Amino acid sequence: MTASTSHSSVRPGTSGPGGAGYDDDRPPPVRFAYDAHTWKEITHLLTNLPMALLGFVYVMTVIVTGAAMTVTVVGFPLLMLGLTGARLMGRFERLRARRLLGVRIDEPSPLPLRRAGGLVQRMWLALKDPVAWRTVLYDLIRLPWGVLTFAVVVPSLFVLWPVLPYLARGLTNADRAMVRGLLSPSDELERRIAELESDRGVVVDTAAADLRRIERDLHDGAQARLVNLAMGLGLAKEKLLEGQADDAVAAMVEEAHGEVKLALQELRDLARGIHPAVLTDRGLDAALSSVASRCTVPVKVTSDLPSRPAQAIEGIAYFTVSELLQNVSKHSGARSASVDVWRTDDRLMLQVSDDGQGGASLDGGSGMRGLAERLDAVDGLFVVDSPAGGPTTVTAELPWRDRGAGGRGR
Repeated sequence: MTASTSHSSVRPGTSGPGGAGYDDDRPPPVRFAYDAHTWKEITHLLTNLPMALLGFVYVMTVIVTGAAMTVTVVGFPLLMLGLTGARLMGRFERLRARRLLGVRIDEPSPLPLRRAGGLVQRMWLALKDPVAWRTVLYDLIRLPWGVLTFAVVVPSLFVLWPVLPYLARGLTNADRAMVRGLLSPSDELERRIAELESDRGVVVDTAAADLRRIERDLHDGAQARLVNLAMGLGLAKEKLLEGQADDAVAAMVEEAHGEVKLALQELRDLARGIHPAVLTDRGLDAALSSVASRCTVPVKVTSDLPSRPAQAIEGIAYFTVSELLQNVSKHSGARSASVDVWRTDDRLMLQVSDDGQGGASLDGGSGMRGLAERLDAVDGLFVVDSPAGGPTTVTAELPWRDRGAGGRGR
């Protein structure tokens, strides 16, 4: 499976299709003549005042009111909604600057609210949004600027007509500087910080879910068997003390022996589910071969790893393949499957394919979605290609992250 990414020939921060039509976002040289670009600049200056009034009123009513009410429970949701609205106003201002001033500005990355976990985490992420707060600052300082530009341009239309293009250029250059400084994405660091904060919530939720699963498996499996074993041995002990060394006691001991073996097997399976010993001792290749041998369909494992990645990456790769092969066994109806593992530059690549009925998707259940979230939390990728009728190919990509100098496999 391949993925293609198209790259524009226009460098970031410049005008492209739909922009002003210049090689970059610098306007053409100013002239006495009133060309289309000059009229756009004048229009922008004249609309500064109404837009500044709208933004200032919004900030003073919604944002300030929400901030003042944070002493109550209602204030935080109101402030969150206000900042979300400020983001939308910033988007409109960037559009106005692109259309009238030819300023080409990339849109900031959206907040990863869907991956942020609970309502409190989403609210906290929105309240710390630097893009929204910069838009609030932009709306506050625009009111005096809007009054100034309106007061300069309107009289100039009648008095200073010959030099108005030069005045408009100087004033709109200040507008361009404000838009670039306050409404453009600061850099990729902001987006990464927001994503990492969201991913931290995903990791915490995943760890909590794993702990609940382990607790449930212990309670319903090995713990229940050990309780039955203790009760059976207690009854056998009573009969022995009463001198009833008969076949009933022998049967009780035999049953207890069977319970011990089953409990030990369940504990081994549970330990394998936490972190298999073969993965620690022999690496990802052997561990994937082991999990493939337990699949209900024949699985071919191909591994081309020159060394071993970090333990955490090995663990995520192992459990990703393990869950995918469980899906193959339970849902695919496949006759065969394959697992391919290799390294490309600083990335660990996994691909699990089967010839089953297809139809798998990230929206089809929590299992696939959980795998995608777990990989995304460590800066990985998870892609499902499963048309109806098959075949299914799932590709996962993880950062390599070599082990330390003292680790094995380096």
